[in-house]
Amino acid sequence: MVFEVKAKDLLGRIGKLKTKSGVIETPTLLPVVNPRKLDIKPSQLFEEFGYKALITNAYLLKKHFGDEVLKKTVHGFLDYKGVVMTDSGAYQILKYGEIEVQPLEILEFQKNIKSDIGVILDIPTGWKTSRKHAEWTVKETLSRAKKATEYFREKDGETLWVGPVQGGKFFDLVEFSAKEMSKLPFDVYALGSPTEVMEQYLFDVLVEMIVTAKKNLPVDKPFHLFGAGHPFMFSFAVALGCDLFDSASYALFAKDDRYITETGTVRLENLRYFPCNCPVCKNLTPEDLRDKEKNEREVLLMKHNLYVCKTEIERIKQSIVEGRLWELLELRARSHPMLFQAFKFLAKKYSRLFADETPAYKARGIFIFEDISLYRPEILTHKRRLLENYEKPEKADILLLLPQPESKPFHRSPEYRRVEKIFEGLVEDGFDVERVHVCFYSIPFGVVPVEVDEVYPLSQFEASKPYTQKMVEEMAKTIVEYVNVEGYSRVLLHPDPNFLNRKTLLWLRRKIKGLTKTTRGRKPWSPKSLKDLEESLRLTLKNRR
Repeated sequence: MVFEVKAKDLLGRIGKLKTKSGVIETPTLLPVVNPRKLDIKPSQLFEEFGYKALITNAYLLKKHFGDEVLKKTVHGFLDYKGVVMTDSGAYQILKYGEIEVQPLEILEFQKNIKSDIGVILDIPTGWKTSRKHAEWTVKETLSRAKKATEYFREKDGETLWVGPVQGGKFFDLVEFSAKEMSKLPFDVYALGSPTEVMEQYLFDVLVEMIVTAKKNLPVDKPFHLFGAGHPFMFSFAVALGCDLFDSASYALFAKDDRYITETGTVRLENLRYFPCNCPVCKNLTPEDLRDKEKNEREVLLMKHNLYVCKTEIERIKQSIVEGRLWELLELRARSHPMLFQAFKFLAKKYSRLFADETPAYKARGIFIFEDISLYRPEILTHKRRLLENYEKPEKADILLLLPQPESKPFHRSPEYRRVEKIFEGLVEDGFDVERVHVCFYSIPFGVVPVEVDEVYPLSQFEASKPYTQKMVEEMAKTIVEYVNVEGYSRVLLHPDPNFLNRKTLLWLRRKIKGLTKTTRGRKPWSPKSLKDLEESLRLTLKNRR
């Protein structure tokens, strides 16, 4: 097997990709190396920075160094012992309109220079293009892809070949392109033409492009995002299912005297302190760096930028292992308003897709910060299971809704122990308490049946207070949906003003026939309120004997 998945969270996954030069762990960033400007040697990328793979341009290699690269191979020419991916010149087509090489010619060159991962010569759709031109780029790319598969099926068995998906902003074309490309036996699939989208900070468009392509491609093959850009969006690319991505941002920003941070870039002239402890930053001050000659300064900035990018990739992988990739997204989304806009878009539109792919159980609990946290896959999975799979106890026809206690698991809390005492007294007096089913109304999960309250993540979470009205309303909606599905004959609600305000209580009464409040008290666990609860239970059970 060429690609093996080791861990998952959201659509992100840690995997092992086997190439002829070794195995690389994904997700991974491939720094773009310009063969004509090796300011940082590829050997340094491997040994000093820990980049086990890079990407370079086969077209530029052929045009400027053809025979030398053929003689040395691409690894020998670059002096790099890691995995080398070569692009075919599609970026130059996007930038200049055409290049002086034929599709099969560049495939042959990539094979002969021993590329580990090669890309066919596709036609990028681009951003500023008409529908007619976009359709042509998709059809022409697919035509070239079919010819390419025939070529490498006959002549090559070592290089992993990449099939790029085109279509740009026309999502139906992206879908068509992905479906047709998936029929061809590529080792890796990729999304083309995202660079201009990212340069304009159209991250919600990028989300739609990635998901549209990803869900129509084979799940057992790695997915590459060309031109990933800034590290503040790496976590989003991974969460949406990108296993590989390349970026030249480390060099492009350095050329412009821009210093990358995990949340953005800062012009060197505006820095007074370095918020970083990489080898560059711990040995220099911003003033020291500004005093360097242009070329030396650019190289030092490139090095810093590479460290930041690498650190972010490691942070993402750790988040996947811990099951906390969503929380990293919440953090990174605040790097820029357009990124937060994209986060809200993907959370609302694709939350079910995330829920289907996220592991049901994790090693750590979850954090709930605000309204957008309600779209976490763990919460949606609980609600779906509650409404579609869960069945109440057979004899139960009365629902008792208690407020979520402070401590977890709820059924072991001091508050619930007082309720158990009430039930013990009812049993002694001959009441059939098996008819009463206890559930907790809870933020963020809506409804938690007492018998499952230790199941992950119902006791493994922390939520910030005070709760927003949106959180309260979502809880109330889940209560109504649950009651409608289970069909209790009577619903007793033990109110807590911290969870249910007057407006929400009135709404629940309109939606749930026969809903009865058990107390007028404002402190649900006070002796008076608990006494009211006991009287409500006695009256309800007595009337239904």
